[in-house]
Amino acid sequence: MSEAKLNEQNFEPAIPASSNLPEMTWRALIIGTILTIVLAAANAYLGLKVGQTISASIPAAIISMSILRFFRQSNMLENTMVQTMASVGEALISGMTFILPALVILHAWDRFYYWQTVFIGLLGGTLGVLFTIPLRRALLMDKTLRYPEGVAIANVLKANAAKENGDSKELAVGGLVGATISLFQGGFQVLTDTFQYWVKTTHTIFGFGLGLSPALIAAGYIVGINVGISLLVGIFIGWIAGIPILTWVYGIPTDGDTVNSLALIVWRSHMRYIGVGTMLLGALWTLLTLIRPIVYSISSSFKTLQQAKVKGAPVTLRTERDIPINYVFWGVILLLVPIFILIMQAIIPENVAISNTFRICIGIFSTLYVLIGGFVFCSVSSYFAGLIGSTNTPVSGLLVSALLVFCLTLLLLFGFVGGVHGKEMIGVVLAIGSTVMIGAAIGISNDTMQDLKVGQLLGATPWKQQVMLMVGVLITAFIIPPIFDLLFNAYGIGGVFPRPDMNKTQMLAAPQAGLMAAVAQGVYTHNLEWGMIGVGAIIAFICIIIDEFLKPRGNRLPVLAVGLGIYLPLDSSVPIVIGGILSYIVQQRLKRYYDPRDVSSEAKIVSHRHRGLLLACGIVAGSSIMGVLLAIPFAIKQRTDALRIMPDSLQPLAGILSIFVTFLLCAWIYRVVLKKIK
Repeated sequence: MSEAKLNEQNFEPAIPASSNLPEMTWRALIIGTILTIVLAAANAYLGLKVGQTISASIPAAIISMSILRFFRQSNMLENTMVQTMASVGEALISGMTFILPALVILHAWDRFYYWQTVFIGLLGGTLGVLFTIPLRRALLMDKTLRYPEGVAIANVLKANAAKENGDSKELAVGGLVGATISLFQGGFQVLTDTFQYWVKTTHTIFGFGLGLSPALIAAGYIVGINVGISLLVGIFIGWIAGIPILTWVYGIPTDGDTVNSLALIVWRSHMRYIGVGTMLLGALWTLLTLIRPIVYSISSSFKTLQQAKVKGAPVTLRTERDIPINYVFWGVILLLVPIFILIMQAIIPENVAISNTFRICIGIFSTLYVLIGGFVFCSVSSYFAGLIGSTNTPVSGLLVSALLVFCLTLLLLFGFVGGVHGKEMIGVVLAIGSTVMIGAAIGISNDTMQDLKVGQLLGATPWKQQVMLMVGVLITAFIIPPIFDLLFNAYGIGGVFPRPDMNKTQMLAAPQAGLMAAVAQGVYTHNLEWGMIGVGAIIAFICIIIDEFLKPRGNRLPVLAVGLGIYLPLDSSVPIVIGGILSYIVQQRLKRYYDPRDVSSEAKIVSHRHRGLLLACGIVAGSSIMGVLLAIPFAIKQRTDALRIMPDSLQPLAGILSIFVTFLLCAWIYRVVLKKIK
């Protein structure tokens, strides 16, 4: 990416750089603090129960907007600050939920220790914020990144501030439709968000599945056809071709109740490791392509800092002022000291017979890995935020990659030193404990980039957003331990129970943390699916070559999106494909509908696209808010079927009804977007 392209500005923010409205206010801080705590607690249960969290950026924006409406002098940028801070709760929770419970599952911890957990979240989350500062200019100026959730939030806030009837109507109707479908899917369970059909033969399994989430269909509509096709390629490799081949090679599992569950067992045991291999090599390649714009962004920040010291030098626009890069640099360096102390005192097991010199060596190694590996995976996570949105980013996939690289490197270090007793326990605990900080950073960087995109579109001051993010990290870090401990004592986690008389059917499975524990143990017991990871790397290499061939012709095959299609379950990837294809059909219909020779045609096409974007944003917002609201009765009743009204005898009907409703949703979006412009 050239310097000219990085400087290119084809849009004007809603609030121009010349305006100075109140942004960081006391009411923004108070409202942001309350929402941070509420959204963090709501998502912790979902993350531990089903291994997935709901992005809090859109719910935070809507709730903030509703509260600040009662204050006469509130403004759009103040609303942006509340949303920026409140979304941190979910982001930090997700990054830690996916790996920290592995220490309990492995019996390295018997509970969630308060201060250890606080400092892990605080240090990792702060690193995540600092890492995104030099990435901001490079990634926000990349026109191949659509930032679906960031664009959705910005449109919601702009429509609210302007009180535009048309915009408000499309957003409101879309939100109502998205919330209603999600309520009947996740709450009443009359509908389902997935439909699977698999057939078992003598030697293999084959079939397919559909994802029917309205939020993901709308997100697919926003990101468009290129990402949708790339995901479809991954789905074809992993699910349509992969499952039959893998069951033919490894045999059909014997521990599943249904054919559908057998397919999921094959995915968990073998196929998702192919996705990990694809994303691992794809992440390295993506980082290489980002080096030039990142270096330019950092050098520009230092140049701006030097110019600021020169009298008469041009002043940087308010909307381009980050926290000074020298503060970022020294902040990262200073954080290495408490990270090293935390690893030495709280993560490396005390009861292992190793010398102090070796303990210090592995402590330094782990600290440097948190720094270097954290920046690498945060860069990729930030890239994913722009490519497919925060909700769809495979944080667990990036964590598996980070954990795998750490374990392999540490294993080489053990082999070089030799004679290390208890290296399995040291390696597993040290790898997971260190990678938790990277997980916190990944979660924060992914969400932060969406928030910074919102700020760019609306005209917020970046350094003020970054300060609010750090305040959000500070607050969330102190409430994570009691939330985790409360849930652990109420349900048990990952097969570990604090009391012997607990109801095991109510246990929080913590599936992502269980995967992390299995990967870490697999490296040291030589029981990991290396062949599958290698196959994934080969697929990534082929996709990179194809992408480089297509790029000059205006098309793309993003390797990370292909890896996503392999790694994600069908109920998460297929709806994005559906939305992308729907977007393509609408765009092609618009091109045929209007005469290109008519001067007014382009303006009308833009109006249609704007309507579709707002409608999709409303669906994402409504569905996301409903997901957070449903977490409340689930937590109170201690089960995810607390609101279910569909009897077991009619449960197969839910899939058929959901396919019909999804078809109606797509047809409705198509009709509304193509409705004649007055």
